[in-house]
Amino acid sequence: MAEAAEDTTVREPLDLIRLSLDERIYVKLRGEREIRGKLHAYDQHLNMILGDVEEVITTVEIDDETYEEIIKTTKRAVRYLFVRGDAVTLVSPPLRT
Repeated sequence: MAEAAEDTTVREPLDLIRLSLDERIYVKLRGEREIRGKLHAYDQHLNMILGDVEEVITTVEIDDETYEEIIKTTKRAVRYLFVRGDAVTLVSPPLRT
């Protein structure tokens, strides 16, 4: 029983990622990209393999005539995605109650 309790403790940052295996997570990447997907695997560099991914890319353009910002979002669904760890800026595990 003590062994099971140790499995869910967070002692270092990657433990939080370990506890999120096979669950949907939110990942923010460089370049105004965000992804949500089921975490299948990761390593110490935060390279990750995600499944059933929804990617959102946000771009800001300036209108040449009015100089107003035009915010565009592009979404795409990907069955599997390899995420390189050096592009990751934030990882949010699922909410736990």
